[in-house]
Amino acid sequence: MSENISNNALILGLLSLNSEIAIQNEYLESGEIPEDEIDDEQDVLTDLEQAFMEFVDVYKARAKNDSTLPAIEELLAGDE
Repeated sequence: MSENISNNALILGLLSLNSEIAIQNEYLESGEIPEDEIDDEQDVLTDLEQAFMEFVDVYKARAKNDSTLPAIEELLAGDE
């Protein structure tokens, strides 16, 4: 991921992915998915989780060098 991404864009990406993971989990647990689409929807969740973890890694590295950024736990606690 590029170092040129702004702190605000990085935070927005993290929060958006976190929300999308929650929505996808709710959808998977809803029982509304046709049987033949469950594997595809699980794959979507896996991809979202992988992207989230990559953003977390970038954020943690950025936060080490920028004391103005909140801790990742603090950032995500505000998204609940």
